[in-house]
Order: sequence, then structure tokens, then C-alpha cells
Amino acid sequence: MTFPVVLIPSPVHEAFGSIQWDSFLHLKLSNPEKALLQAGEQNVIEYTLYDKEDAAAYVQLLLKVLDQITSHRGTSSRRTSLKVSKLSLAESLPPVDALQYLDCDGIGVATHYVISQLYEVITTLKSNAFASRTKSNSVVASSNFVSKATLSSIFYPSGILIDDWRPLLRILLGTKSDSYVHRGSGFCLACILLEGCTLQTNGHLFSPISSILESFVSWIVSRLQSSSTQSLSMVTSSLTVIILSKEVRHLFGKAGGVGYLSRRLRVHQKSIDSKISASVQHQYELSYCLWIMSYDCDTSVSMRSHFHRDGSVQALVDMVAAAPREKVVRCALATLRNLATCAADEAPLELAKKNINGSTYLIDMIGCGLPKLIDLMMNCPIADFEISEDLDILHKLLHETCQELTRWDVYKVELDSTNLTWGIVHTEKFFRENARKMEGSDGKFEMVKTLIQLTASDSEDVAAIACFDLGEFVRHYPNGRDIARRLGARDFVFPLIEHENPKLQHQALTCISKLLVQNWKSLG
Repeated sequence: MTFPVVLIPSPVHEAFGSIQWDSFLHLKLSNPEKALLQAGEQNVIEYTLYDKEDAAAYVQLLLKVLDQITSHRGTSSRRTSLKVSKLSLAESLPPVDALQYLDCDGIGVATHYVISQLYEVITTLKSNAFASRTKSNSVVASSNFVSKATLSSIFYPSGILIDDWRPLLRILLGTKSDSYVHRGSGFCLACILLEGCTLQTNGHLFSPISSILESFVSWIVSRLQSSSTQSLSMVTSSLTVIILSKEVRHLFGKAGGVGYLSRRLRVHQKSIDSKISASVQHQYELSYCLWIMSYDCDTSVSMRSHFHRDGSVQALVDMVAAAPREKVVRCALATLRNLATCAADEAPLELAKKNINGSTYLIDMIGCGLPKLIDLMMNCPIADFEISEDLDILHKLLHETCQELTRWDVYKVELDSTNLTWGIVHTEKFFRENARKMEGSDGKFEMVKTLIQLTASDSEDVAAIACFDLGEFVRHYPNGRDIARRLGARDFVFPLIEHENPKLQHQALTCISKLLVQNWKSLG
């Protein structure tokens, strides 16, 4: 499963060819440097990168310009409402409007140009597509060709990261908001740092980059903590790149990354109807990152704990149920499969801690209603081989696990997941047989407290089932009415008898009746 990252063109890209570098006096560019910038705009990127030394010089010049721009932001920009940073990524200005922005905010346009060129350089070097194309291109054929440029040769000469990268992190940590510049800078820096991680793994990195990785991960986490969609769009493309580094996955997981991704998935599931295309892409990127991280569950106790504790299974099952796009479902199912089949090769350091493995996640999946969902999906024609294979494996494992669980086990798992669905554990017979178990081993009635809280769930179905279960507990537990009232059940349920949803209204009214009537048999 691959993940190509595409940077949306700058809203002012139509003005790039008209940039006059002579007008930016504060950049202190020499004539050869100005000529090199203009040549980089006029020539195809493969030509510019053909020679290793020329490619390195061009990249270092772009970073030098970016360094001076970010150090003297606004020096040559007029006081005007036309600011490039205020433009939306969804906008693509016609040439006339783009040139107007160049005239009013030349620095802003120049910044977008530099980021755009760095992106082109890095993506070309990553794919090595230019190598095969230049072989048959007589224009660039040269007997003096020494070696093709690579990310390593440009950014890690002699195995040490060049200092010129620093403006990229400065942009990310700065207070100025420009979606295109932040997104592009984050992606470029992620690619550069991932190359360093690869060199380190192969023993070819001679100066550590750990502190830089920590700063970059901190930036990612801070963006994920923000509630805005703009913050998310700035960071997901970078995360899908850098998440391939095991060191980064460790740092990100330690910083609560699994929880942030899971919560973001749930938030975007709720808002998918508002901006479908953007939400689906974000869901795919978030699911992809969880999928990559799930591979570490076999060897990491802490990673298994994060996936179990932070609601990842619920978020992934919700993705499968919503099925916004096939690629999202494929990613979610692949992650669930990794969790279901993971083995705990390391025991917790403390005996008191729970040993989390595939069986733990399977029980979580049962509580979230995944078996029913998979049964439904397997009855539909599926063309995608990966999805079909994951469904077969999950179906087998889930049904084997279900056979080993008692109905009470299933109910506890479902209640813990807060994802109640109508079934055999929400019946009069079940509560007649199990009501006494609701008091718990400590006699504090924590499960009853959970039911009361779930009557206020955002999901009307969950709230309705919670009302039913609460009423049945009251019917079948000795003195259940007094216990439920003491725990505040009436205050939660009473407002629901006027709810606009007739099914929830009916269950709430029935529950209140059971709370008020002492002769339970008369309600039967």
C-alpha cells in the first residue's frame, strides 16, 4: 500500500515566471545566483538536477533565499490587504490576479516559489524518475556526467546534514500562518529527515539528527492537538512521510500520537458530510499513519498499550462502517488485521499490568460490533483482493473469539466500548440472568454508572439501548430502583421523554416507568 503525497500548486503559481530577483535588494543575491534562479524556472527540473554538483548548488541557493526571506519577512512588501498568506489552498488565481499579488506582496510570492521548487526537487530525487528519462534525452546527454544527484548527496554530503535546512523548521515553528508554505516546508523537511533516518539505519550517518527529529515530532503533535482543519491539512502530508522512520514512530507514540490520530479520525467522521473530499483525504492519511504504526505492536509493549487504551479500534471500526471511500476501508481493515494478529513477544515489566495481544484487540472489536459489520460486508461482492483477504482473516478470528466468550463477557466488552448495539445481550432474559453481576466485584455499580452516562450519548441508538438496559437492571436487581435513583438516573433519563426521536422517546418513557413503579411484574 503506497502513499504518494501531492502538494497542491500555489494559488499564485501563475506569477512565478514573472519574478524579478533584481527587485529584492535585501536578499543580497549575486548576478550568478539570480541567473541560476531564473534558469531553474525556465528549465525542466530534470535538467537542473542532472549534475550532482549543480543540483546541490541550486538547492543550497533556494534554501539561502528562504533563509533570508524568513529572516527579513515583509521588507519589500507594501502595506496592502493583498497578502499571499491569506489565500486558500483551494484557490488558483488567473495570471492577471497572480501578477497583482506579485506586485503587492512580492516576498509572499517569492516564498511560495521557493517552496514549490524545493518540493519539485525533492519529489524528483525521491522517485529517481529523471534518471530514466535523461538517458534518452539528447539535450542533456553528456560524457562528463559523473553521478546523478540524490537526497543524500545534496543534504547529507559526507554523511552530515547541511545547516541550510534550518529555515524550514523556522517556518514551521513561527507564528505566521501560510497554509501552502507550512504544508510544503513540513513535507520537504520530512523527506530530508527520513533520508537521514535511512542513512543512520545503514550506518552512513556520522552526525545524529535525534534532536531535530524531536523538534519535528513536537510540531506535528502541536498541530494535531489543534481543533482546526487547517492545522490538520498542514501536518498530515508530513506525517505520512516521516512515519516510515521507526525512531519517529517511537517518538510520536511516546508523545501520544496514536491517541491524537484516533481522536482526529472520530472528529472527521462526524464532520464528513460538510466537506466530503477533504475529510476523506484526511481520513485516509490518518488511517495510513495508524496502519504503519500498527506494525510495531508485535515488538513494542507501549505501542500495544497505546492502541488498546486510546480508542483506536473504535475509530477504525467506525471508518469501516462509514465506508467513505474504498481506500479508507482498505487502510482501516489492514490496521485491524495487524492488531488482531499481533503477538505479545514482550511481557509487561510490571506483573500487575495487562498483557495486551491480538486477543485483547479482538475482544475490543467484538465490543465495537465489528463481527456483524464483517458478516454484512462478506455478503457483498468485493473486487479488491486486499480487502477480501483481510475480511476472511478477521471473520475467522472474530468468530473463534466469540465462541470462547460468555454472553456476560460480550456485554462487558460492549459496555466498555460505549458502542451499544441491539442484540441478545439487550433482552429481558439476559438481565434476568445477569442483573446481580451489574454491582461489580467491588459493589460500586460502575457498570450502572456507565449506563446512566450513556443515556446522554450523542448516538440516539446508544442512548435508547442504555435506557432499555437501565430499566431492565431496575426490574431485575433487588432494590434496583433505589440504586438507580441514588446514582442520578432520573435526572439523565427524564429529559429524553420529550426527545424528537420516537424510538429514544419510547425507551426513555419505559425506563422512567420502571424507575417509578414498584410492582415490576405489572410491567411485564
